[in-house]
Amino acid sequence: MAEQDQAQRLQWNQQIIEEFRANKGVVGGPFAGGTLLLLTTRGARTGEQRTMPLAALPAGEGQWAVFAANGGRPTRPGWYYNLLAHPTEVTVEIGTETFAAVAADAEGEQRAALWAAQLARLPALEEFQATAPGPIPVVVLTRR
Repeated sequence: MAEQDQAQRLQWNQQIIEEFRANKGVVGGPFAGGTLLLLTTRGARTGEQRTMPLAALPAGEGQWAVFAANGGRPTRPGWYYNLLAHPTEVTVEIGTETFAAVAADAEGEQRAALWAAQLARLPALEEFQATAPGPIPVVVLTRR
């Protein structure tokens, strides 16, 4: 059952990725009206390129924040482990722009500010935090 669930999530993500690229970064459904980016990482175990659509928040000049909430599942998302293993092998697509980035966990006041801002936009994060294995990581992607 878990394999079927994962296959459905991957198929859904692929549809979002295709819609994003076909419509210059604009998508409908649950992401309509929000800021979405595509994050491409190198697999921590496989070394293969992986692309995921993620809700994002501006985090400063040339920076975007993403949140490793994994939809409320009690594990971290795979892309988070990919970033830990290869923080400098990151590509971000947002709107019509594509750029190389470096990933780093936000900490302290920066994390608190980004978390509060995203929580105001996506209140479901609070529910996701209740099932997460510790504080949900806030990752800042900085343009190289």
